[in-house]
Order: sequence, then structure tokens, then C-alpha cells
Amino acid sequence: MKLLEPVRIGTMTAPNRVLVPAMVTRLSGEDGFVNQGIIDRYVRYSAGHVGLIVVEATAVHESKSGPLLRLSRDDFVAGHRDLVRQVKDAGPSKIVPQIIHFMKVARSGWRQTIDMLEERDIDGIVEAFGSAAARAREAGYDGIELHSAHAYTLSSFLSRRNPRRDAYDGRTLEGRLRMFGRVMARVRQMVGKDFPVGVRFLAEEAIKDGYALPDSQRIALRMAQLGVDYISLSVGGKFEDAVQKEGSPLYPYTGYSGDRCMPGEQYPPLPHVHLAAGIKAYINSHGFDVPVVSVGKISDPADAERLVTEGRADIVGMARQLLADPAWVRKVEEKREDAILRCIYCNVCKQLDENFKLVSCFLWPKGFTQAPIEDLSKDAPRWPATGAGLKASVEDGVVKLVWSRASGDVAGYDVFRAEADGTSKIVEAVKGAKFADKLALGGVGYTYHVMAYDGTGRHSPPSNVIHVETPVPAFGETGAAHA
Repeated sequence: MKLLEPVRIGTMTAPNRVLVPAMVTRLSGEDGFVNQGIIDRYVRYSAGHVGLIVVEATAVHESKSGPLLRLSRDDFVAGHRDLVRQVKDAGPSKIVPQIIHFMKVARSGWRQTIDMLEERDIDGIVEAFGSAAARAREAGYDGIELHSAHAYTLSSFLSRRNPRRDAYDGRTLEGRLRMFGRVMARVRQMVGKDFPVGVRFLAEEAIKDGYALPDSQRIALRMAQLGVDYISLSVGGKFEDAVQKEGSPLYPYTGYSGDRCMPGEQYPPLPHVHLAAGIKAYINSHGFDVPVVSVGKISDPADAERLVTEGRADIVGMARQLLADPAWVRKVEEKREDAILRCIYCNVCKQLDENFKLVSCFLWPKGFTQAPIEDLSKDAPRWPATGAGLKASVEDGVVKLVWSRASGDVAGYDVFRAEADGTSKIVEAVKGAKFADKLALGGVGYTYHVMAYDGTGRHSPPSNVIHVETPVPAFGETGAAHA
């Protein structure tokens, strides 16, 4: 598989083309230092053979922001050095921190915006990025990633909603790019040309009057001209359409742009691949071959392989899928795709982050703060001798399923559904032995089965298969439906 082949990123060679993007874990303390919980999270990705690990957003400055890693002072370096050492001891992964600057937000809903920054403030931010990058190199990281996406400072300068009217003028593309250009130049001065510098930015802002692909293609080209070593893409996650929750600071993933940033189960697989493909084709056509990372509901190994073999991306990023199962790559290497714990995009992890709680996965066994470690000496879940006994009924347009509980280390049950004579796909994972399919459409035949799974993705055999015919409602003159 090309997905499993090494990829050159500047002076670094990642062992394969799978990247775990930066994800907030809320495992760190208010002090910003690396702790063992943080290390354990990233060690699992390396043990699972992820090609490139991007450590969660790490602040370049001292502003208070709850549990957030930092590289804003020299005394943070030792903890990061220990993180890097343990990750490299665990597996073949390369590792970089995502370094970030953010502005102030208040519980009242007020937030600082980039037009409030004085020139001396901007100079200070540029210096902070350069110093943090140097500390990252000192800590032994393989490179850094400049966070220029979502609701944060560098992204706000790139935005079409940039309100400045000076050298960083939001009305011109060059004005919007000036801040990133200064940061990139200072970082290179501090770390040299032999230290990979990647960037994450938005392929599409997904807000009213925000930029989309035509602008992001040109932004990516400028980043390539400036010498970035990889371009990782995201979508949305902006303050401009965030929903204010009384008593809490704005959370930039609560509006439509937040939906687009972390597309849930209601979105189809691969909703953003055209954006990465468009950016890659554009910069390639201008003579640059900077690796481009495609993200967004990519979890199936066959889908990931097609993206790289067809030239629509150089690297595939998986955040929620690798949170659910950090051994995804190793299982693909071992041709055990059936043992992957498949993300169902329920976004419980997102809700935990929004509520300032430790980020875990709904699919893990209850109470786990890290992904379970696979123990092949234990049996996979299994059905009783009498079978799963899957049964179905239809009530008010809802298909209701019930079945017998499986034995063993059962973390939950995957529910598979096929429409008409189509392919069975997981539509939900549940903890108990029942499920209500509220998205069934009358007049369509559905086939269901379930499989029990443990916390590492090993499944029971399929249950018995059951077919359900749902009636088309009859509507009277008043518009009321009658089955």
C-alpha cells in the first residue's frame, strides 16, 4: 500500500503517510507542563505506528487558557524532551508540536480581535513563535507545526474577515499574508533550514464572507514559496459564528463552521477531500511538491489508500479515528482491518472539550482515560450458545432492535444496516443491547445485524441477520400520517 510507504517532509522522513492532527486532550494541568497522562496519550500513537504525530496546541505565550501545554519559557523544555523520548522509544513515529498563539476571550462573550493589536504586540507575537520553535528543537522534536487555522491569531490575519487597515490590511491578500510571512521568516532564523516547519490552515473558513478554495489555493502557494515543509488542511472552527453559552467563553466549534470542522455522523464520509485535492493540484502546477495533508471523516483504509494513490493527497490525517483506535496503522500493516475500532463520529469527544472535560472516546470502556491496550491472550466477545437473538419491530416509523448480550470484555455493539440490497455499514455503536433507528424511511427495505466489540476493536461474529420492510405513511387531508 502506498499509504504505508515513507514520505519525505523537508529533512525528515515519516515512516508512512498517516498523520494524527493536533487534538486538545485536556490532560494537561493549568501549569502548562507535560505530565504522564499527556505522554501516555502520544506514546499510544507511536506504538500504533502513526507516521507523524502532531502534539496538541502548545502555547507560545503566557496568557491563561486552562489546561494547555506551553513552550513559552525555557523551563517547559524538559517535559517536552521527556515526551519526545518516550514516544520515540515506543515506536517509529516522527513527532512535532503544534505551536499556537491565541487572543483573550471572556465569559461575557467579549473577545480580543486582531485590530486591537498594536505594532509592538505583533512584534511580540512574532518573537514568541520564533522562541517557541527554538525550544521545540532543543526538546528533540522532529519539527514544528504553525497553527494558522480555526479561531486563532495567525488564522485571523489570513481571514477575509480581517478588519485591519494597515500593512496587514484584510482587503488585500498580501496584507492578510504579511503576518504569516513574518512568523515564518523569524522561525526559520531561529531553527535553521534543516528543521521541518509545517503549517495547518483552513482550506475554507465556512463562515459568511469568509474565504474558500480560490483564496486557500493562493495562501498555500505563498506558504510553499516561503519554504513550509508540509501543509495540513482543516475547515471552519471560527469565533464569528460561535454560539454564546451564558457564563462560558466562546467556543469556536459550536456554529456551522464548527460542524464543518468536525463533521458528525450526519455528514457523508470524506466531505473535504476535494479541498485538499484542489490545493495540491494548484501548488503542484506552480512547481511546488510540498506534501499536502487531507482530513475530515477519513477512517476506512481503502478510502485513505485511494486518496494517496490517486494523487489527491500526500498524507492522510485522522483525528477522531486515531483517538478511537491509535493502533489503526499497525492493524492495517498486519492486514487486520476488521479489528479496527471504527469511529462513528458521534462527537462526544468534541462535547467533552467544549465543556472543559478530559477528552476520551465514547467507544472505549466506561471510565477509561486512554485507549485500551490490545490483549490477544483474551478471547474476543462472543454470543451465547443460543445466538444473538436479534429481533426488530417498527413503531411510528422507527425500527427498534433488541438482542441478547454478548459475553467477554464487551465495550459495546456495532449496529450494521444495509438499505435494500446495498452494502452493510455501521450506523451506530451502542453500549446496551438495543437500538432505535430513527432515520429509517418508509417504503424502503432494511437489513440489520450487530456485532459486539471490545475496547480494542475485536468483534464477535455477526449476529443473525434480520430484514425489515417499513411502510409508507398514508396522509389524510389534514396532513396527519397514518401507517
